[in-house]
Parts: sequence; structure tokens; C-alpha cells
Amino acid sequence: MTPGPPIVPRWEWRTFGDRFGEADSRFASLAPERVQESDEVYLLSRASDASVKVRDGLMDVKRLERTNDDGLEQWKPVMKATYPLSGADIAAVLEALGTTVPVLARSEYTLDELVAEVIEPSDDLAAVAVHKRREHYTIGGSMAELSEVRTAQGSRRTIAVESEDAARVSAAVRELGLGSRRNVNMARGLKALAGFGARRYAAIDVGTNSVKFHVGERAADGEWRTIVDRAEVTRLGEGLGDEGLLVSEPMERTIEAIAAMAAEAGREGVEAIAAVGTAGLRRASNRASFLDAVRQRSGVDIEVISGEEEGRLAYLAATSGLGVGAGGSLVVFDSGGGSTQLTFGDGEHVDERFSLNVGGVGVTERFGLAAAVSDETLAAAFGAIATEFARLDDRPTPETLVGMGGTVTNLAAVKHELATYDPDVVQGTVLDRKEVDRQIELYRTRAADERRAIVGLQPGRAEVILAGACIVRTILEKLGCMSLTVSDRGLRHGLIVDRFGQRGPIGSERT
Repeated sequence: MTPGPPIVPRWEWRTFGDRFGEADSRFASLAPERVQESDEVYLLSRASDASVKVRDGLMDVKRLERTNDDGLEQWKPVMKATYPLSGADIAAVLEALGTTVPVLARSEYTLDELVAEVIEPSDDLAAVAVHKRREHYTIGGSMAELSEVRTAQGSRRTIAVESEDAARVSAAVRELGLGSRRNVNMARGLKALAGFGARRYAAIDVGTNSVKFHVGERAADGEWRTIVDRAEVTRLGEGLGDEGLLVSEPMERTIEAIAAMAAEAGREGVEAIAAVGTAGLRRASNRASFLDAVRQRSGVDIEVISGEEEGRLAYLAATSGLGVGAGGSLVVFDSGGGSTQLTFGDGEHVDERFSLNVGGVGVTERFGLAAAVSDETLAAAFGAIATEFARLDDRPTPETLVGMGGTVTNLAAVKHELATYDPDVVQGTVLDRKEVDRQIELYRTRAADERRAIVGLQPGRAEVILAGACIVRTILEKLGCMSLTVSDRGLRHGLIVDRFGQRGPIGSERT
């Protein structure tokens, strides 16, 4: 028998969505080379993203050979078998799916028998019937496919690009304007569509003024869905002062809050918790006793991170949450109770990041800004903040300035007069200098108890909001920006993506 042509692995890239922007326009300008419709059955596994499907009466299995630095996946066909399948074929299919082979009751299986007796009894496997309509094109020397996949759980559009040449695939993806999208193979996309294989994780950010808690569910395609997102003001840094000692009462409040969050994470079925501590814990000379108490009470290990790492995570949260990572100079700042992190970049690339030891709690305590204050006291506070932020002097004005953290989200909520906080309204809010100045005057003329009556202001922020607003105004001034964009996402969102996320878009680092 004359051997057939050698099987050559192909590099593949795919994305799912409803609209594809520039790519939709490009495909609309072309006539498809051919159009196909088919009914297929995909076998999915929690343990593997292997391509295992039944098409045209054949069991079709492809094995992932490797993934390159652009996130492209190289796949090699390893099986095309007719039904009924032998026991050896079934073992090969289950091996590709990353699961053990049970005792088989039959010497061979039809598709219906395989699904009913092997796939459906397993909690780790699923069979999904899929109808496809595929339009085929050639883009930059690569095969491109615009498809609709329809299942009992719903339908999604998908674009795939493939070639034996990885560089051609990456170039075609960029040519279609899709370079910022994550590569999601068919198995992951179908698992996300079917709600199969989702996993939950939690992040806890222990700050100087508040503890922030986030539970996210990562679908099989790498997209995140918020399950819980809240903050509790515990004022851990209250009384920290120059001596750098955490005080017992704020410590106990914070330990209790973390324990409650850990218990809630357990009820929500999270697989793991990532917890970090920021400025207050960096400064505290007795932080070891606090960390031990948290561990004993809740089982949570808190990692005290540097200001630079804090800035990196904030930048990651901003670029993944606001879609501001496509290009152009960008500054992201996160001003908390004990410090302010600033990260400078261009698109998704970070050029510089640093942390300044100035935050809302310290400025409030130094100048008495929890009370109504005179113009002279406010001017003195501004002067001190400006000195602390001298590192921003003479820098070029960025194309985009993003602010995150409790100060800017509260400023946005007050701007919109949100009696009930709505993250969808806050996310992407633009705060200009005029609005920040208006709110500074609003807070300057009122003590903390009076500020609590302001619609949109979180009561626990009443003491520190004036100092925080002054820091925001100083950053606008120093960088020559007339406005900033608010990100409702914060360090906790960057943390959960960083620790539990998947590979990012073409040309990016892992996110």
C-alpha cells in the first residue's frame, strides 16, 4: 500500500463573540470561497481541551502539540475512526480527554452507546451536539473561517485562522484587527457556552483603610464573571502613625472581616484564595502577629506585596477591564489609605511603576481633614501632597489617565448621585477637574458626620474622602490632564486574573 501524505500539524487561533468590529467589515467585503453546514458532536472534558468530535460519522481527534509565545496552538490529527469504535479506540479517545478508562462492557461501541454508557455517567465529561455554519476565506495566506456554532444552550459566532506557518497566523489575526483578543480553542469555547468546566476563585486585598473581596468565576474560555465584589471599611491603619504599630482594635476588626470573607468564599465554592496586604502592612513593624492571627482565624495566608507589585496589578486590572490596552500612553493610579501606586505604560506594555507613601488616611490625620477645614488648611494639605508627588513633575501628559480605588469610585458615585452603588455606572465614568473641585469644596465645608448624608458617598469613606480627592486633584494637575477615567476594578481584580487567569492576547504577557 502506498503511504498517504504525512500529517503536518497546523497552528490555530480562534475567538468567540457576537461582534468582531474591523474583522466583520473585512469579511463582508469578501465572497466566501465555500460555505459548509454540519451537525457534529463534541466530547468535552474538565481535564483537557483536546479536540474530540464526531463529524461525518468519524471520530476525529486532534492532539495539542505545543503553544507558542503568541498564544497560538499547534494541533496534530491523531485519529479518524469509523463507528463502531473498538475498545482500543475508546481508550485512545479517553486518554485524549485526560480521563481514566473505565471497565468497558462492550468490545465495540456505537456513538449512542459511547455517550450513554461512558460519557454521560462521568461528572468530568460531556457530549454537546453542535450545528455549524462555516464560511471559508483566505487572509494573508492563512485559512480563515467565520462560523456560527449553535447548541442547545445557545449560539455564538467564532473566527478561526490556521496555517502550518505560525507567523502567517499571527499576521492574519492582526490584519483582521483581532490581535488584542485571547486565543480560545473550540473545546474551551463550547465549554463556556455550555456552562461546563467553570471554576471559582477569590481575591482579598487588605488595605490601610478597607478590605476588598472579590469572587470571580472563570469560564472555560478564560472570561471572568463576578460572583461577589464588596469592600468593608475596617481602618486597619488607624493610629499607625510614625511608630508603625498596628493597634489592637483595628486589627481585630480587620481579622473578623477577613474571616467572614473566607467563610463566604467557601460557601461560594471557590477553589483557592489569593490574599495580599498593601501599604499599612508594609509599614507595620508588628505585621507578623497580625498575619499569624489571620491565618489561625481563617486559614488565609496574606502576602505583603511591594508598592511596585501593587501598581502592576492595578495596571493589569485597568487594561483588562476598560479596554484601554490597545495602544497609546497610559497612566494608572490607585490611591489608597496609606500609599499611592502609579504605573506608566503604552498600551499593555508597562514602562515604569512606583509607589509613594502618601494616602488618604495619613493626609487626613496630619491635617485634620475629617472635619470641616479652612481654605488655609486645605492649601497646606495641597502643598504637602504636591511635595510628595514631585516625582510627577515635568512628565509628558499621557493620552489616558485611569484612576481606581475607593476614592475615585466614591467620587464617581457622588457625581451620579447613586443612592445604591452601581458598578456598571461607575465603570468608565469620566471625572474632570471641575467635578473634582466641586466635590472638594463639598467635603471641605462639612465634617465627617455631615458628609455621610451626601448621596453616593460610602459612609465609611466620610473621614478620608477629602484627603483622597485632594490627592486625585494633585495627580491631574501634575500630569497636565483635564480629566481621568474611573475603573471600578481594582487591585483585587488584577490579582485574581494574575494568579488564576489564562494566556492573554497575541503579543501580550500572561494575564
